[in-house]
Amino acid sequence: MAQFLIVEARFYEHLNDMLVAGARAALEAAGHGVEILTVPGALEVPGAIALAAESGRYDGFVAIGVVIRGETYHFEIVAGESARGIMALTMDGIAIGNGILTVENEAQALVRADPAQKDKGGEAAKAALALWQLGTRYSAA
Repeated sequence: MAQFLIVEARFYEHLNDMLVAGARAALEAAGHGVEILTVPGALEVPGAIALAAESGRYDGFVAIGVVIRGETYHFEIVAGESARGIMALTMDGIAIGNGILTVENEAQALVRADPAQKDKGGEAAKAALALWQLGTRYSAA
């Protein structure tokens, strides 16, 4: 059994609840342990994963959050930089599934977050599982 950490940017609580539920369900269905860490926003997710990865307690991570386009350029910065940070960590060999939604409006987020619809939290957890399995395959060789 592996241990996974869901790192959630708890800005839109009702949307995050759905994303976390989907991620947790996918990880637990695969027989793995789950912990949750909450950070203020999507920009803090990569840093929190980096710090938690240094502990050696986790085999993989799921990044959860929602970034909704607003009236300013801030959306592009948050969406781009959180994705860039997660990708950099993934390229360093950390198994991360990116479930940070970047959407135009709340209606799009609801469809993607809902486990009964697009289940992007569950998909992110499955991506983390796939990367972890790939890592165990190549580290054993």
